[in-house]
Amino acid sequence: MVNKSIFREYDIRGIVGEELNSESVKLIGYFLGQKVYEKFKDESYVAIGYDARTHSPELFSYLASGFNKAGCTVLNMDMVATGVNYFGNYQTFQIEGKTIQPNASVMITGSHNPSNYNGFKITIDKKPFFGEDIYALGDEIIASNVIIEDNDKNHKIDVKSLYIDYIVKEFSHLKAMPQKFMIDCGNGVADTVLTTILDKLELNYDGLFCEPDGNFPNHHPDPSDEKNLKDIIKALEGDYEYGFAYDGDADRIAFLTKKHNVKGDIMAILFAKTMDNPTIVGEVKCTQVMYDLINESGTAIMYKTGHSNLKVKLKEVNADLAAEVSGHIFFNDRYFGFDDAIYATFRLLELIYNKMDIDKEIDALPKTFSTEEIKVETTEEEKFLLIDKLKKLLEDPPADFPKIVDIIDVDGVRVIFNQGWGLVRASNTTPVLVTRFESTIEENAKLYEEKLNNLIAMAKHELSSTTN
Repeated sequence: MVNKSIFREYDIRGIVGEELNSESVKLIGYFLGQKVYEKFKDESYVAIGYDARTHSPELFSYLASGFNKAGCTVLNMDMVATGVNYFGNYQTFQIEGKTIQPNASVMITGSHNPSNYNGFKITIDKKPFFGEDIYALGDEIIASNVIIEDNDKNHKIDVKSLYIDYIVKEFSHLKAMPQKFMIDCGNGVADTVLTTILDKLELNYDGLFCEPDGNFPNHHPDPSDEKNLKDIIKALEGDYEYGFAYDGDADRIAFLTKKHNVKGDIMAILFAKTMDNPTIVGEVKCTQVMYDLINESGTAIMYKTGHSNLKVKLKEVNADLAAEVSGHIFFNDRYFGFDDAIYATFRLLELIYNKMDIDKEIDALPKTFSTEEIKVETTEEEKFLLIDKLKKLLEDPPADFPKIVDIIDVDGVRVIFNQGWGLVRASNTTPVLVTRFESTIEENAKLYEEKLNNLIAMAKHELSSTTN
């Protein structure tokens, strides 16, 4: 029996052996393969790569069996970073005497989840396959009784060499720049290409935990959690000027100076300074400072959280860049519009090469006080209902509630106050509400947090009263 919970908003994800096994993964490959084959017929080429997790090659075999049964030709990238996987969709390869281009790709990765998890990030015709498409795929699979035999026939393709050559050429002007920096690959897949590029460019770096190891023996591969950055922070106490850290599949980056842990929304501000009339897409968790400053010289668009959502919006409005606070950075300016932490590394190094004083730029930004993401436990069944209740309560809030200037409901509710904002949104991947608060006055950030949490409690109470 296939577990419905593995079909998530942005990808397919579950515990290997329990939820992701021979039966479920073969079916995923088969039903995905049918969708590719319906569109491309005998020209259906699916490129599959995988991360460093010990079970990823096994899942590749199951997935390939499903795609082969659906009539697709499977292209094997081997172990790659997610950005390299996406890059493969834009390249051509020689297969059995023919020049072909992949028209779908799957990245087998558990990203920053614990080592017993794995999953699939899917692209069809260069577009993310997510949301309702994934949920509908799950319904088809659960209702099926197809038996799929073992057949992992595949054709090896070398995407990594093409990627390395591309980055080295694009950033040849950085060759031998003197600034000393540290990278922390977290035993993920960043260094399937990263140090080769750095060496070809003769850059002045040292590396931590570069060897891919799906057991992640040194620290959890999630650079958005500062406790996983302690080694690189310690390195920055010495001679190193900058630090770069990556999640397990290297689509998220952490960038550090001696003074700052530079979040994705602040990176967006820095990159926007180098663009004429920039259009930047940000998620609802981004600082208001980002929106205000970018709107002074270009256009800032607030949109839903989630890497698939931002990729789609980026292409829809032909933006230059999109950013998530967590370090997903999507370059459409001089690149292909997907999140790639390795590519982002070189765009950041380029800022430094071009004499941008990163700390000075950040220190000059308007001062705000903001919380990290704060999670409120709930259930899968209740989380979206709570957001609906909260919206109703905000129509007529309590007398002591801070004055509301505006409400943005593109993803949950972002309540704009005179001196800041508060966000409450339902996570698309876990049974929690995600909250974040920001103000130009520290006490007000705490006040917004207190008052919105009171409303969440009222929403919970009203919801439980109507369901009991």
